[in-house]
Amino acid sequence: MAASPITTIERAFELARSGRFASVSDIRLALRRERFDQVEAHLAGSSIARQLRALCDEARRGPAAAAPEASEDA
Repeated sequence: MAASPITTIERAFELARSGRFASVSDIRLALRRERFDQVEAHLAGSSIARQLRALCDEARRGPAAAAPEASEDA
């Protein structure tokens, strides 16, 4: 049985985590270039936009910036 194709939302989250995109607009453009359907409708909500922005920011900062520093007292 073949794996089902990836959804627009799943691909948007993959792109956000990649570190290659600075904004949700950039992700929308990439999804359109990859020929995903109804990109605007899928990414229209403020909640998903907020989640994607946070992932973009985190991915672009890198893993060291995402993890809190260990306390020296521990």
